[in-house]
Amino acid sequence: MFQIQNTYIFIYFSLYLGGGMKHETIRLAHGAGGLLTSRLIKDVILKYFNNKIIKRLEDSAEVNIKSRNIAFTTDSYVINPIFFPGGDIGKLAICGTVNDLAMKGAIPEFISFSLIIEEGFPFRDLEKILKSASRAARKAKIQVVCGDTKVVEKGKADKIFITTSGIGIIKIDLTKEKIKVGDVVLVSGTIGDHGITIVNERLDLGLKSSIKSDVAPLNLITNKLFNFKSSIHFMRDPTRGGIVSVLNEMIDKTPYGIMIQENDLPIKREVIGATEILGIDPLYVANEGKFVAVVDRKAARRILKRIKSHILGRDAAIIGEIVKKPKGVWLKTKIGGTHPLLQLEAEGLPRIC
Repeated sequence: MFQIQNTYIFIYFSLYLGGGMKHETIRLAHGAGGLLTSRLIKDVILKYFNNKIIKRLEDSAEVNIKSRNIAFTTDSYVINPIFFPGGDIGKLAICGTVNDLAMKGAIPEFISFSLIIEEGFPFRDLEKILKSASRAARKAKIQVVCGDTKVVEKGKADKIFITTSGIGIIKIDLTKEKIKVGDVVLVSGTIGDHGITIVNERLDLGLKSSIKSDVAPLNLITNKLFNFKSSIHFMRDPTRGGIVSVLNEMIDKTPYGIMIQENDLPIKREVIGATEILGIDPLYVANEGKFVAVVDRKAARRILKRIKSHILGRDAAIIGEIVKKPKGVWLKTKIGGTHPLLQLEAEGLPRIC
């Protein structure tokens, strides 16, 4: 079921054994969350912005202000299409920012909301987006406190782009330095829902199913986990690049590996069917309302029960563990074999968020 295309394996080894590829211009792949995104950040951007905070390359920066640990994040949303089953660009912008703060163990407090609008964009669509964003902010209990609006000439943008920044108060100290052998890896729900919804809408595949984006504010779950703060070591939401990219980032520059059990992966039948038609692996497909956590084995079942008690986490599952060997991320298949889950050069579907 989870096949990595031979092309992707060739790309991986040609990049790492051949010293990488040299690009003279920015490609869509540089923004798709794969290896090219990582290289763009590490080899280019960090040359000019380099300090101990940004070098951690986390979804939210941790800054200390008057003895308070603050999570600070920023993001831009350029999704195509801007309306999709389960949400729209406005809801996505609020939830995506809230989730980046929640993955840092923070309570989201304030958010900025800035618009770049293409000339000719319908007012009715703008109000629909703003209404959706407002509703999402109220649900997440975060205040939109500032923003900006720019309008560009027709043809100089694609309908509407949204940029947000968020601030939250950190309640759990989460860092991959806490990850250790024997820790359990869990996911808060079904995998790949958002990405399959977007590709179905964008390419007009006509896939008849009830699948819709899972975009949602994850702080509704994570705020209930503060009693387990000593047992939760790391959290990350699998957006661009899916579960595999997150797992590879988790153990990057650590001496550990991750073994994932195929039998335990929660994936909807509709997603499996769609990815088989498209020839892609659901483990590389994005979510916008799920998270992956590394937790202490002794508390794993109790944490899982707490997550499953919320409607957003009812399909949560333990999917693997941190191992000493083999290094890297591996999938234990249903028939007992293993194969590596390699981070790809780029995700096959850009502009999903």
